[in-house]
Amino acid sequence: MNTRRLAALTPDQAPGRAGDLLADILERHGSVGEMVSTMAHSPALLDGYLSLSRAMKRVRIPRALSEKLSLAVQEWIGCGTCREAHREAGRAAGLSELDIALARQGTSADPREAALIGLALRILAEPGALSDEDLADVRSHGWSDRIIAEVVGVVSLNLLTGAFNLLAGIQPDPAD
Repeated sequence: MNTRRLAALTPDQAPGRAGDLLADILERHGSVGEMVSTMAHSPALLDGYLSLSRAMKRVRIPRALSEKLSLAVQEWIGCGTCREAHREAGRAAGLSELDIALARQGTSADPREAALIGLALRILAEPGALSDEDLADVRSHGWSDRIIAEVVGVVSLNLLTGAFNLLAGIQPDPAD
């Protein structure tokens, strides 16, 4: 059984701007997810998460590949909630079960994609060790500097959500 460490908040319970943000989401979408309502303990965190999330929807990385990056990163972080969300999003983006399994292992059947997934994991695990040769390798697979820069955003958003869910105790039940 999972133990929640932080409680989800309603708009009336959330401090400052977080209450307004939750109320706006409720009005536009009819519901607020568990992670978002729990992030509302910090107006700054909630606002930053929502802004980064919206911005990352405008990246040039193809949606299916973005989900592969997210699956690889979440597997490394260990957030079951995020991993399941990206598995479902990956399926919706057209990923096969093999694509999902390979992404969770930090690779892809496509060498171009495997290079970008490898970069994402290096950005997450050892950004200080990245070298000019690492970037040259990714560029040799045809990836632009824009895509390379956007990988940092995808990794950062996944680290934020995964770390927050783990800290807050938002995880699937072990029986799931």
